[in-house]
Amino acid sequence: MKEALKNHEFNFKGQTSVYHGKVRDVYSLNDGRLIMVASDRISAFDHILPRPIPFKGQVLNQVATYFLKATADIVPNWLLATPDVNVSVGVECEPIRVEMVIRGYLSGHAAREYHLGKRMLCGVEMPEGMKENDAFPTPIITPAVKAEEGHDEDISREDILAHGHVPEAIYLQMEAYTRALFARGTQMAKERGLILVDTKYEFGLKDGQVILIDEIHTPDSSRYFYADGYEERQRNGEPQKQLSKEFVRQWLIEQGFQGLEGQQMPVMPDDFVELVSQRYIELYEKITGESFIKDAQEDMIARINERVSAYLMS
Repeated sequence: MKEALKNHEFNFKGQTSVYHGKVRDVYSLNDGRLIMVASDRISAFDHILPRPIPFKGQVLNQVATYFLKATADIVPNWLLATPDVNVSVGVECEPIRVEMVIRGYLSGHAAREYHLGKRMLCGVEMPEGMKENDAFPTPIITPAVKAEEGHDEDISREDILAHGHVPEAIYLQMEAYTRALFARGTQMAKERGLILVDTKYEFGLKDGQVILIDEIHTPDSSRYFYADGYEERQRNGEPQKQLSKEFVRQWLIEQGFQGLEGQQMPVMPDDFVELVSQRYIELYEKITGESFIKDAQEDMIARINERVSAYLMS
């Protein structure tokens, strides 16, 4: 099976610190740049699974790059270069600790809250009489406060402003960018026979300017439905056909794991790891409309070191 990048501590020229996330490792340089390495780790239910998925990091990095470039006319973003298929380099920003979640459809967390009888989510009213996966009349923004550990917490616009999480002018700019980005993503998805159901955006500040950071419209940060058959499935009360890593969560559930205390995390067998890898590649090709080209160099660590070093020397 193809080598996968799970855990490795790189030491790049000018490096001052490193932050290890669930999937990405972020290296700060002394010149104000960040190097973000997309590993092949996969997480579900807020846990990192024991086995990495070959090519997953390449898929996520290239999808994020694709959409950052496609939306650069809407909002400035952090990306400067992609010296390797698993690596992005960009400007370091001060992260805004409010995550902008936008939902076009009653799915996921919103649907679960709705089924509990709630009609307000993050201070936004959800109409009566909706079924799961119905479209909202207008996409709703349901922000979350980013937690240092554990789950992010829902929050309303009013509470964001009242508690001074973000100045009002900055927040309104984030809202405007969020709606514009979602509209662009919706249109791009439609052209690929997809529905962009919901997604999240993260922003930072650089010299007082709001900058789009992190990933955008990837299968790890977004939910997609197939447009073909959507209306019929809704009429019949059937589940929607999704383009996401939901099938990994379903496998874990079948193995008796949902991230709850006392549950034993299962280890994926070789054939399922290979299947997940293939599905991520399919996701890339469906979302972007481009053929996925596997990097031929086998030694990933040496490859990343070599390409990043060459970029930093240029």
